[in-house]
Amino acid sequence: QTADDAGAKNAEQARVALNAMVKALGGDAWLNLKNQVREGHIAAFFHGDPNPGTTKFWEFHEWPDHDRAEFTTHRDVLSFYIGREGWEVTYRGKKALPQDQVDDFLRRRDHSVETAIKVWLKDPKTILIYEGQRLSERHMAEQVTLISAQNESITIQMDVQTHLPLRRTFQWRDPLYKDKNLDAEEYADYHTVDGLPTAFSITRLKNDEMVRQTYIDKVSYNQTLAPDFWNVDAAATRIKK
Repeated sequence: QTADDAGAKNAEQARVALNAMVKALGGDAWLNLKNQVREGHIAAFFHGDPNPGTTKFWEFHEWPDHDRAEFTTHRDVLSFYIGREGWEVTYRGKKALPQDQVDDFLRRRDHSVETAIKVWLKDPKTILIYEGQRLSERHMAEQVTLISAQNESITIQMDVQTHLPLRRTFQWRDPLYKDKNLDAEEYADYHTVDGLPTAFSITRLKNDEMVRQTYIDKVSYNQTLAPDFWNVDAAATRIKK
């Protein structure tokens, strides 16, 4: 067979693996989610060592580009990522989040498993590469890399048996130092909520060093949110001293 045939056959294998993952995640119900709400705790790490204590959080995500997080037991520190902008809301009012923090969040959102499936996989210019089986977090995994028309890539490892995502990685070049960074997320402790298998443990790594662990206590899907839920100014008015 020609190189073209081999490439097409390989791409088809990659697509089969990704389709199996979507089916495992809930198929159309997962693809058509209105929103998701997660509640839990975050532990931060510095050079691999945990910082003392955990932070309580509530996170809301609405595809494609609406994210809101609430922190502290009083839920009086909020961050919004709407479109390409990031805002923080406290009792002092609203202010733009630092640009490096916004860039970091958007980079991860642009390279999420959800974006890989809902945007990249649909683009005929995206190249799919099936990279076979390898060990991921003591599980055998199938590895697939998607390369966009902009030459960005997302690599997803899926459990060979359950087909659920175990790990997502992408590389990005530091704008200042020009060196490449590896951003990874590992997914574990799956529980089925409303028919959708959901990872209750998410570990984030930068250049193979653990930076944050998220422990989910509760997840709900397709919630009815207040009409002004995504309005940053409305949130700021509510939190005033």
